[in-house]
Amino acid sequence: MRGEIYTTTPKHSLPMALVNENYLKLQSSYLFSEVARRVREYEAEKPPRKIIRLGIGDVTEPLPRACVDAMADAVREMGCRDTFRGYGPEQGYAFLREAIAENDFRARGCDIAADEIFVSDGAKCDTGNFQELFSAEARIAVPDPVYPVYVDTNVMAGRTGDAADGRYAGLLYLEGNAGNGFVPAPPAGERPDIVYLCFPNNPTGATATREQLAAWVKWARESGTIILFDAAYEAFIRDPAVPHSIYEIDGARDVAVEFRSFSKTAGFTGTRCAFTVVPKSVIARTRDGAAVALHGLWNRRQTTKFNGVSYPVQRAAAAVYTKAGREQTRALIDGYLANAKAIRAKLTSLGYECTGGDNSPYVWMKAGEPSWDAFDTLLREKQIVTTPGAGFGRCGEGYIRFSAFNSPETVAEAMARL
Repeated sequence: MRGEIYTTTPKHSLPMALVNENYLKLQSSYLFSEVARRVREYEAEKPPRKIIRLGIGDVTEPLPRACVDAMADAVREMGCRDTFRGYGPEQGYAFLREAIAENDFRARGCDIAADEIFVSDGAKCDTGNFQELFSAEARIAVPDPVYPVYVDTNVMAGRTGDAADGRYAGLLYLEGNAGNGFVPAPPAGERPDIVYLCFPNNPTGATATREQLAAWVKWARESGTIILFDAAYEAFIRDPAVPHSIYEIDGARDVAVEFRSFSKTAGFTGTRCAFTVVPKSVIARTRDGAAVALHGLWNRRQTTKFNGVSYPVQRAAAAVYTKAGREQTRALIDGYLANAKAIRAKLTSLGYECTGGDNSPYVWMKAGEPSWDAFDTLLREKQIVTTPGAGFGRCGEGYIRFSAFNSPETVAEAMARL
């Protein structure tokens, strides 16, 4: 399969640089690269009608006008000597960090300070990079189905054995299924050092209740585990009973790091802006038992490896929190949620079992056949691109994921083809 990493036998005996052999453990290509490869090959066959893409979670609608205007104003500032800015703070400008702390956290009763927020160029980067703060021997737990970045970055870091049957030795997999609503419970009798959670979930669209998150926080406090909580899709939550942040749960700021993104919230996938919350009270330990705050370590990592998000982009992100920005962003998300509702309604009417589609831009459908077979059938017979569930882990086999990121007209056409 294309995308695999191949090794060759050296033709000479001269000393040479050694590779990080953990990369050689990675299974074939990255999921979305393989999806793209199959679509390109089918396009080369000249399909009978246009291909509709409901696979990758990339937005399609333009940025909110408030964000565009703020970015344009900031670019003009950069064109004047008196208002020009060079390197900004690696942690993010204070105007954006304060807006995030006030609107996303304090307004919901979460005790998060502006200096506990680190602005970045993407939640994918942050969730992948945060594992650098932990020992190579750290035991990692991941849900299954799972966003592949959580797994692959820990494979690259050397925390796993080889893969067998779709799983890596050394990882603890927390199984999600229709029986538990794709919300796994804390593992009984197991104590991983780090656990990744994602709600609203990618890929299943499932959400966790306040009681379920409280159980996770209680378990983490008792077991000494740190929760890495991916909340990239929190803006899609419309049910007032569903928490937007893990910090809405008492005690979470002592055991959890939270990742957020403007990519899906305000269409910043091509503009790049996100943030990670690292409370100063989240503690890990050295081998001799000394307490170390992750806040300081992450700050050191960012100041060493990152020069910050550009000033115009941060001004655009701050505009999300203005009155106009909030209204325009909500309208954008409401449009995608309407698409998700239409997808789920159509699939349900055809007799398929589905999760997600409300409080989430993803609909997770039980296909009734192997995932890649279902993917190929939809691509070749309906000219619709989805994402095969098997690419998200063993528990995703037999499912496919529909993304609601497209125009209402395109989604309606796709549903008509079904």
